[in-house]
Amino acid sequence: MTVDRERFARAGLVELAQELVRAPSHPGLERQEQAAVDVLERYLVARGVAVERTEVAPGRPNLVARVRGRSPGRTLLLCGHTDTVPLNAGEPGAGFSGEVGDGRLHGRGAVDMKGALAAMAAALAVAGEDRALPAGELVLAAVVDEEMESLGAEALVRSGLAADGALVGEPTGNRPALGHKGLEWLAVELTGRAAHGGTPAAGINAVAAAARFLVLVEERLLPRFAARAHPLLGPPTINAGTIRGGDQPSTVAARCTVELDRRTVPNESYATVVAELVELGREVEARFPGLAIEVRRVAGGMATMEHVALVLDPGHPLVACAGAALRAVTGRAPEPCAFPAWTDGALLAAYGGVPTLVLGPGDLALAHSPRESVPVGELLDAAAIYFETALGFCGAAPR
Repeated sequence: MTVDRERFARAGLVELAQELVRAPSHPGLERQEQAAVDVLERYLVARGVAVERTEVAPGRPNLVARVRGRSPGRTLLLCGHTDTVPLNAGEPGAGFSGEVGDGRLHGRGAVDMKGALAAMAAALAVAGEDRALPAGELVLAAVVDEEMESLGAEALVRSGLAADGALVGEPTGNRPALGHKGLEWLAVELTGRAAHGGTPAAGINAVAAAARFLVLVEERLLPRFAARAHPLLGPPTINAGTIRGGDQPSTVAARCTVELDRRTVPNESYATVVAELVELGREVEARFPGLAIEVRRVAGGMATMEHVALVLDPGHPLVACAGAALRAVTGRAPEPCAFPAWTDGALLAAYGGVPTLVLGPGDLALAHSPRESVPVGELLDAAAIYFETALGFCGAAPR
């Protein structure tokens, strides 16, 4: 079967993607995502698609759009986020230009993930043309704040939005990703006692204690992680991203904070992750009498719902439908994989009960970088894959 990708170009996909990139929506802006949501809403309304906005926070609206088929069937949710990270300091790249050159869309958000949002919106626009969706319902949820606390996805889940399956458009090169690891950002705070650098024995050095703590992470945790490797996701990981402590070289450091990125696999939780780190902390405290160690979440890392892992059963009908769509659009056989980053899809699945697959255009390695860009051809492919997945998935009766 040959799929006409150009119908999505005729639906204004590329122009929409350009407009979205040109609407900055990064942290630090007042009414952060509103301009991008305005662009998306204008596009959909102009094409007769029903939309609803809900304020998650002042000037930070979620947008939900729907196209209903001609008869009952399953509901497929397409989910993407409207926020981005800021430009790279000192190296802005293409900025918010939204320029198309060398067959690629350039600028912040092109990959993560305004290109995918444009592809999703174009899929809805085409699905709504002459009631092209035979059955079921195709829904787009454009949510705020994925890069920080996932306020938008949490609000979406709490709204009770129901769906039989979901595609989250994070950049997989349009390969179906069956899951990803969970994510915790943790701060390990070590409190010692200041003293003069000439009399270090009078103090308790929190920086030295932090060094010992990190050695124990390598020696004790990594072997445990290897034993917990998941068949799809691999082993859990831990990364010491920042360390801050002390006042000056001639003072024994009274405080030190290590911030960790901890990626989890199924059967791990916030409680078990913290318990392991506290266990190491107690060993360090015993070596540095008088030292105190506390483990807590980094502020701003999540709102209320744990950023758990996501795994979709490879036998779920959504996987087959997305694979068939990929083959029809690109001629490539699906090669299900794991996604290396965390997504809002985990909240949809764990707290909303929606089986979720990650699939979107672009290369994750270019996201958050001054080289951010996505091939226009991948945007057109993504829209066609979303549309063809809906035709196959929504046409069947709900499970």
